[in-house]
Amino acid sequence: MTDALPVPRRDHRGVFVSFEGGDGVGKSTQLSLLAEWLEQRGVEVVRTREPGGTTLGQALRDAVLHGEDVSPRTEALLYATDRAHHVASVVRPALERGAVVLTDRYLDSSVAYQGDGRALGTEEVERLSLWATEGLLPDLTVLLDLDPDVGLTRLSGAPDRLERAGAEFHRRTRRAYLDRAAAGGTRWLVLDAARPREEVQAAVRERVAVLLEQLGVPAVGSP
Repeated sequence: MTDALPVPRRDHRGVFVSFEGGDGVGKSTQLSLLAEWLEQRGVEVVRTREPGGTTLGQALRDAVLHGEDVSPRTEALLYATDRAHHVASVVRPALERGAVVLTDRYLDSSVAYQGDGRALGTEEVERLSLWATEGLLPDLTVLLDLDPDVGLTRLSGAPDRLERAGAEFHRRTRRAYLDRAAAGGTRWLVLDAARPREEVQAAVRERVAVLLEQLGVPAVGSP
């Protein structure tokens, strides 16, 4: 019998939105479009990513994605190290002052990629990430879903360690994401990333506008 997972908590004034999905689904594009829309309406937005949202995080990103091969457990611990520092130094300070934080990947990536893709166990990896972040979960997680065979064809440049992990690895991570979203309730918004990016963005903006209203953030107008 395993210990219960740490209880997620919301103790901030701002709004935390994460973008998740496989490689090549358009996370950075959708994040940027949402950020521009919010900023045009006077909302303070902090754009960040994992790994690599801090100077230390960039060093860890280079090591885990482009360095020598490491074991799955080492990989998971490197991501957790980045996440702990990222949350403490970037995410929480921004949320405490009332900003909207948009991150390209967060702990759900680790649960999907290391917990399921690397077969380390989803509960174990989730517990590690929740401990590293003191239980911080996004208010909204946008999952951009796409057949990994299609997503990988969208990539340019030399593939990193995860992109080279093989078709079955990427199919497992996609299934893990979808299973997690199905069980995760209202935190998740699952969108077909094969749709035109304008349609995807419209759906994201609609959901974010409702979320901001629910949390008492000044209205941002219609999508």
